Amino acid sequence: MIESCCCTPEAGNTVCELPAQDFQRPHRALNACHECGKTGKPIQGQTVKSLLSVSLRQVQDMKYLFCRTRTCPVVYFSTDAEQIFTVGQVRELVYQKEPEAQDVFICYCFRHTVGELRAASPEDRIAIVDNTNAGINAGQCACDLRNPQGSCCLGNVRSMIKRLEKPAFTTT
Repeated sequence: MIESCCCTPEAGNTVCELPAQDFQRPHRALNACHECGKTGKPIQGQTVKSLLSVSLRQVQDMKYLFCRTRTCPVVYFSTDAEQIFTVGQVRELVYQKEPEAQDVFICYCFRHTVGELRAASPEDRIAIVDNTNAGINAGQCACDLRNPQGSCCLGNVRSMIKRLEKPAFTTT
C-alpha cells in the first residue's frame, strides 16, 4: 500500500509517494565485504594487527573479517566499514588474493611457496605435507598469527597438491 507524504499539494505530494509503514527493505548480507559484497570470514584482531604494515594506532579494537575473494583488494574489514585494509597494507602476499604468484606462501609458518609446490615431485609434495604435519604436532605452528586467513593453511596445501596432481584434460 502506498501513502502520500506530508508535503502540501502545492509541493507535489502526489509525486512524493512513500512506501507503507510495513514495507521491509532487503537486508545487506551479514558480514559482507563492502567492496565485493562476498561474506567475510571472522578473524582475530591479533591476526590483523600482526599482519598489517600500517601503524597500529590506525587499527581500532573491533571485530574484523577476512575477505577471500581473489579479485577484491580488501583483505580485512570491520562489519561497519569503519576499518578497511587492502593488499597493499599487509606485510605478506596473501595466498587467496594471488594464488598463482610463485613467491606467495601457501604455508606461512613453515615457509612453503606456491612455486615450490609446483616444482616439487609427487614425493617431494608428500614430504612438504609431512614436514608441515610434524611442525604442527611439535607445536611450532602459528597460523593464527602468520597466515593472513587466520587459520591453518594445511587445507590450502592439500587442495593445491590435489589440483596439481589432477590429470590435465586432453582431447582426442
